[in-house]
Amino acid sequence: MHVKPGLALAAAAILCTQLAAAAELSPVEQRIVAEIKAHSPQALDLLRQAASINSGTLNLKGVREVGAVFRRQFDELGFRTEWIEMPPEMGRAGHLVATRSGTQGKRVLLLGHLDTVFEPDSKVPTWQPESAEVVRGQGVSDMKGGDVAIIEALRALKQVGALDNTTISVMFTGDEEEAGNPKEISRRDMVALARRSDIALGYEGMVGGSSGQPRATVGRRATASFELEVKGRQGHSSSVFGTGGYGAVYEAARILDGFRQQVVETGLTFNPGVILGGTEVAFDEANSRGSAFGKTNVIANTVTVKGDLRYLDYGQRDRAQAKMREIVTQSLPGASASIHFRDSYPPMAVTPGNLKLLDAYSQASSDAGLGSVGAVPPEARGAGDIQFVAPLVDSLDGLGASGAGAHSPEERLDVGSIERAAIRSAILIYRLTR
Repeated sequence: MHVKPGLALAAAAILCTQLAAAAELSPVEQRIVAEIKAHSPQALDLLRQAASINSGTLNLKGVREVGAVFRRQFDELGFRTEWIEMPPEMGRAGHLVATRSGTQGKRVLLLGHLDTVFEPDSKVPTWQPESAEVVRGQGVSDMKGGDVAIIEALRALKQVGALDNTTISVMFTGDEEEAGNPKEISRRDMVALARRSDIALGYEGMVGGSSGQPRATVGRRATASFELEVKGRQGHSSSVFGTGGYGAVYEAARILDGFRQQVVETGLTFNPGVILGGTEVAFDEANSRGSAFGKTNVIANTVTVKGDLRYLDYGQRDRAQAKMREIVTQSLPGASASIHFRDSYPPMAVTPGNLKLLDAYSQASSDAGLGSVGAVPPEARGAGDIQFVAPLVDSLDGLGASGAGAHSPEERLDVGSIERAAIRSAILIYRLTR
């Protein structure tokens, strides 16, 4: 077959680039990469096994079954494994922990999760290959693909003898998508592992891994909630704006629009996700649903608003809450309101240590011929388990498999991204634990 000179030169240039990159890897690291690539078909089959089991957060049996699938893998790798049960009243399945101890290099904590947002009544297929490159299914990218990447990285390290004398802890939580309360209990064991570690790596899906520059997470915004309770003077609708006052609905509208216009900072968001108003209001906290009754000729006396608040750091939180409280107190005639806040996930601050860890991860990726890795802006990521340990150790997240459509019927995975994630991680862990 005749090859045009221009194409031949281009192909040669690509080959030279790949060879130069490979030359940055030590002989042991090259063996690690070869092990991961050779085992890629089995890695995909492991993902199929895990994804084929529904493990919605509230499907405790399913979460435990997925945990058992992965526990067998860690047992084969020589880790000490344990299933940590949660108190029954919390309604959560528990967590899988795998550990090994040594005296060499950094002590590394790896984080994944077993649960998905898809409960047993979901119509989304658990496993549906689209092509050799793409598979759809429940939690394939969020984050069973990341879990498999962790296992494949550790498997390759074991094959070349690089796990010997290392301290590596792995925790796959069973309730990341809806963490059990109180979080002091559901995240207690994770925090304890972090206190015995030097570095934490999280395996939520990588941003941009399928197209464009891959990016990892060096910071995440904290999450909190707010509850706004508004009261008005019930009366005939003909007296609204006058002797009847403005009522609870107008007061709620004034407050929420005041938040929108006046509580403005980069990285700060607040979302009134549920609002109920009328003369009779009931809200079921456990199931996040409610009911309201009212009549068009009656001034509403009650409004309940449930919302989400996200912030970069505690200073931003305090400023936002102070301004929101101020707006709430400026009541319209015939109305009053109160607001209450509740913290949930702490912020993952962008620290020099996190940035240094990103540099090391990016170098490992570049040396393997997979390109450099950038940073995701903190405001672009949602909450994640790593936020509970980030205040204690240098941390990096978003190192898992790449895909799209997470939490939706369109959730899908770039199959090749498992191999790429495992290669990057294995080289980084190898270098950290030398």
